Amino acid sequence: MSRIDHIGIATNNIDEASKFWHAIGLVSGEDHINYEQDVKIRMFYGEDENGEKTYSKVELIEALTENSPIAKFIQKRGVGIQQLAVSVNNIELLISNLIECGIRMINTEPTIGAGGHKIAFVHPESTGGVLVELVEKND
Repeated sequence: MSRIDHIGIATNNIDEASKFWHAIGLVSGEDHINYEQDVKIRMFYGEDENGEKTYSKVELIEALTENSPIAKFIQKRGVGIQQLAVSVNNIELLISNLIECGIRMINTEPTIGAGGHKIAFVHPESTGGVLVELVEKND
């Protein structure tokens, strides 16, 4: 079963951008550094009445260097929503099925993203202009 996992927001300063999300009551987890993607990531969650994390999240993404894909995204489009992530069960099978359907993939094999989860990106050309990240949870 697929569902929206998170919305990724490109930012120049993750600490400054965090103030809003904290002010509206979301809590953040630990920062993750993804050297392959050259970014720092901070995930925000809501909590239900029992203090359990909610499913859908907001991810702030800051470039580590000016060569990062996020830095290039910000240079071209400015800060803001960079991607929509969808949680999937079997990412390898889904990638194969999407390719068979003529969907253009950025990653034809999964890589490892924040939290050690398998991820792959679908090219915006095949999704109506939105970068879609597929996320397979390992928990």
